[in-house]
Parts: sequence; structure tokens; C-alpha cells
Amino acid sequence: MRSSWFTDAVIYQLDPRLFVDSDNDGWGDLPGVIERLHYLRGLGATCVWLLPFYASPFRDGGYDVVDHLAVDPRLGDLADVARLLETADDLGLHVLVELITQHTSDQHRWFQEARHDRSSPYRDYYLWSDEPRDDIEPMFPDVEPNVWTWDEEAQQFYRHGFYAHEPDLALDNPRVREELHRIVSFWLRMGVSGFRVDAVPLMLERARAARPDTDGQWLVRDLQASVSAQRSGAVLLGEVDVEPDRYADYFGTDDEHGMTMLLDFWSNNHVFLALARGRAEPLERALREQPAPPRGSTYAHWLRNNDELDLERLTEEERQEVLDAFAPEESMRIYDRGIRRRLAPMLDGDPRRLAMAHAVLLSLPGPPVLRYGDEIGMGDNLDLPEREAVRTPMQWATTASAGFSRAPQDRFQAPVIRGRYGPERVSVDEQNVRAGSLLHRVGGLVRARLGMSELGRTRPEPWDVGAPSVLALRYRVEESSVLLLVNLADEEAVATLPDDELTALRTGEARYVDVHVDQDYPAVETDGRISLAGYGYRWLRRTIDGDAAGASGPAEPGDLGGGDDA
Repeated sequence: MRSSWFTDAVIYQLDPRLFVDSDNDGWGDLPGVIERLHYLRGLGATCVWLLPFYASPFRDGGYDVVDHLAVDPRLGDLADVARLLETADDLGLHVLVELITQHTSDQHRWFQEARHDRSSPYRDYYLWSDEPRDDIEPMFPDVEPNVWTWDEEAQQFYRHGFYAHEPDLALDNPRVREELHRIVSFWLRMGVSGFRVDAVPLMLERARAARPDTDGQWLVRDLQASVSAQRSGAVLLGEVDVEPDRYADYFGTDDEHGMTMLLDFWSNNHVFLALARGRAEPLERALREQPAPPRGSTYAHWLRNNDELDLERLTEEERQEVLDAFAPEESMRIYDRGIRRRLAPMLDGDPRRLAMAHAVLLSLPGPPVLRYGDEIGMGDNLDLPEREAVRTPMQWATTASAGFSRAPQDRFQAPVIRGRYGPERVSVDEQNVRAGSLLHRVGGLVRARLGMSELGRTRPEPWDVGAPSVLALRYRVEESSVLLLVNLADEEAVATLPDDELTALRTGEARYVDVHVDQDYPAVETDGRISLAGYGYRWLRRTIDGDAAGASGPAEPGDLGGGDDA
């Protein structure tokens, strides 16, 4: 059975080029990340997910790779990677990196050689055609409506599922698959704990082309076998945005392992439908309908990520409902399917509502993924194009440069947010010393969750507690049981325990004690009524003797490791 360090993980996703600039050139870098690892540990994170730091023109946030085995010199070098991994290990942090092998940059040496010479072995590393085909749908239809582009030098069309400057790799070519395994082996030897695998369904489309009599899943199983053979406990976190009934294909089985974790787009979409309605039913329904993962695998959950909030798992009517609630203006929408806003502006910057949303995230089964800056309620910049709106420098300090860098701001990779969500109002330093800040609320939730091992070991039971706005999830592992309640509405709510639990309470067979709460509440009495403030949350443990060991109230102030200007 595979190692399960990830079962109880809390993953923090960060973009090295936008996190901390240690050498004041306007680019965040790996040494800057190293400086702030203690902040992540203080927050309660147990794993760091690094967005691309590979050599790249950075026309697509680094996903346009020109060398999978090299660090972009603006971000550091391999020695910095080694030092980051060593420091993370000392702090008990695992590190995930990106595996981007569905495409490369058009500046990659492989593609340049392929363009120049039809007889080059690299020609078959990519997909070429004398005529454009109609084989896949474009990922960004309102930006790149076609997936085949004419190359004058090559005198053929090449395919790109994403941008025209990101040609698709021909993973049906065994030599390309050898390169994939070489990349994986290199970073595992460096000491990473695994990979977030980009665009997995498109990778499998090429695997099916290589073996038309298969579903292509052999590629995932081969990749997992290679990873497991080289590093015990290494994981694959798959970007797989498909219908839930297809998840099993990517997970594999108890005996033939595929992806270790899947990013759960299904539940993510229904979280926002539930938030839009202020009702728990959409998320409870999604959890009931979602297939359980095989042994040794799990889902990973998030609120917002590095891309748009893709709402394709909802019906057209449900999608429109979420768009109307959280992206009422056309400039807030993208790709005819989603939202290009940060979490805080979507929820009106209300710290109670933002903490509630994180309580929902951290109530879900499997590892939660926190996006950098969401723990303090960072905003977005809709003046930037496409997904760049949510890719802005981390706000550490209340200064004009947000503590990100001392370089002139015109050299920054992206401008610092201004206005309501600017660093003078939203920063680590300001919230670090303010009781009740969003940073303290999120940190308290994260650390409380780390004490609830049930969430990583079983599926939840959604409970009907007689309050439509209250998400109620019970987790039971043998004799251990926790009940997580979150009120999605602004009005106070009262949840009532089911009848069988009322009997246990009245006979003294069991009690419910608070483990973590958003504010002080009266104890749960034998009538089984549990009060919740508007946007409130209560996490309770069922206990026989009422022992509240490990209980915690609202998070108290404490140093989470902010910083002055880098």
C-alpha cells in the first residue's frame, strides 16, 4: 500500500515569481520562498505546491516551458531548489512541483529543431498536419478559437490545445514518453514529494492515439509505477476536469494505481453553487453523488486556484446562477465558462464570509489546497488580461510595494493591488497582530483540522439537521466521530441533531463538545439544538465523557511570520 502522508496534508499553493523577491529585481524567486517557509508552517500547512519555476518566457505563467530540467535564472538555480527542499524537510513540509508535459513553449529546443528540419528526430515530438483537423476542442475558445496553427518555417500546421505558443507534445511517441519519465526521475532525485500533473485528459488523448484499443489509462498507471519505484510515498496530483463517473478511470484500482489525488472540480463547482444560494443542499448532493476513491487515493479540494473558476461541471442554469452571484459584470467572466476573480472580491471582502468559505473547504474529505493570499483576503486586478487578474504579488506588508520587493514597481512581474484590497488594508503584517483577522481565523481552522484525522480516512455523512443553510458533515472512524457544521447564510441558524443522537444525549451515552468555533456558543444540551451565528461554524467531537481535550475557540493572535519589505 502506498504511503499516506498526504492523507492529512494541508497544501499551500504559491507562485514563486510573485511570492517574495529576495534580490530586488522585481521577480519573486526561490530564495524568497525559502525565507517564508516558516510562515507557511506557522499557518499550519504541511505541503507546498510550487507553481512553475522552470526556464520559460513566462507568456503563460511559466506553463510555457523551454527546459523542464532547469530553473529560470530570474527565479534562482538548482542549488536554490536543493536548499528549498532541505529547508522544507527540516520544517516538516513536503514539496510538490508541476509536471507540464502535455505541451512546451514554442521556444523549446525540441520545437525549434522540429521546425527547422523535417528529418529531425524532434519533428515527431510534436503533432503536425498538412491540413488543420477537428480532433480536440480549444481550451480557451474566446482567445484561441483554433487548435491548429500554420508554421511558415515548418510548412505545416502544428497542434496546440492551449495557446499557439504552446505546441502539443506527441505523447504517442515512445521517445517523448521516455523524456517524460526522465523529467520525473530528475526531480524525484532532487527530493520532491510528487507532482501536480497538468492537463491529464489531453495527455490520455495521445495515449489512446498510441494504443487505439485502450482507454489510454495505461499512461497514468505507467507514470505512477515509475514515481513509486523511485521514491516511496511520492504522489501524483492530477488536474482532471471531467464528469464524476469518469474519476475512477484516472484513480485506477486498489491493485493498479493511477493518480494518487484528483483535483475535485465537481465538488468545487458545487461549493460555489451552495455559496451563491446560501444553502447546503448542492454541496451535500455533490458529495453523495461523488464516487469514493480507491484505497490509497483521495480527492484534493480548493476554493480558488491559479486559473479561472471553471464552472463546467454545473448545468447551464446553475452556472448562470453562480455567474450572476459572483461575476455580475462581463469583465469578471472568462472563456464562456467561468470567473476570473479572486475569492475575496467574490464574497464582498467580508471576513466572516471568507472564514466561512474556508470552513467549508476544510470540512471536506481529503487534502485542502490554500491559494497564496486567500488567507488574508487578497483582491484581483481585472485590468490585467485573462487569468492574470488573479496573479498578483503576495501582500506581506502595508507599504506601497506590499513587502514583495524593493525594486522599482515598474519592474514587478505584476502590479500590486490598489484600492480596497491594497496592502495598506490587506497584508500579513496588519492581520498578524489583529485579533479576529481573517489570517487568524483561517490559521485556526487549518490547525484545528490537523487534529481531526477522521477527515482524511473516511467519507463524510451529510446530515439533515433541519436548517437548510447549514452544511453538516459527520465523519466516523471506529469509535471516533466528529460533526462539522457551517452556516452558509448571513442569518443565525439552529441545527438539531437527528433523533438517534438525541436519545444518546438524553441518556448520557454521549455528548458533543466544541473543538473549534467562530465565536463563543452555549454548550450543546440534551435538546440537541446547536446554534450558529450568521456565517458561523462549529466543529464538534462526539465524546462519551464530555472530555474536551484538544478543543479550541476562535483563533488567538500570534506571530505567523509576516515581514517588512523584502
